[in-house]
Amino acid sequence: MYHAIVKRIAVRNFERINNHDFQALVNDCAPDIRHRFGGEHALGGERHDRESFHRWMQRLGRVSPTLKLTVKDVWVKGGPARTTIIVRWTATQDMPDNSPYENRGVHVIEMRWGKVVSIDANEDSQLVDSALKVLAAHGVDEALAAPIVS
Repeated sequence: MYHAIVKRIAVRNFERINNHDFQALVNDCAPDIRHRFGGEHALGGERHDRESFHRWMQRLGRVSPTLKLTVKDVWVKGGPARTTIIVRWTATQDMPDNSPYENRGVHVIEMRWGKVVSIDANEDSQLVDSALKVLAAHGVDEALAAPIVS
């Protein structure tokens, strides 16, 4: 039963990203959340607190407003004291030059007592970097900003 509830929470959190409901997502995180997103670009780097993670989520919404994450699989291990969730997903978005964008990835998420304490996002970071450059070439200046790290 617990694993089924956690799977529903994981899917709901990906829907929150699609709906730009970032505050609700951040509220479910521990104050010292660790968030890692691969690559050396505006979305890359590692954050270690809720405030910088929230700023990162807001940036994601600004630079990729049409991003849609589709959950393919969710696996859950452990109990409430330490839960590991693995989410396999695909991402699509509308690009201003009409080029296709489809990325695939896996998030490894750790929860403790109902709070997300760690998110490790693993995707094709070179594809993300290329998309950010296309977005910047079409006027999205923040796509070339320095990473948000803490």
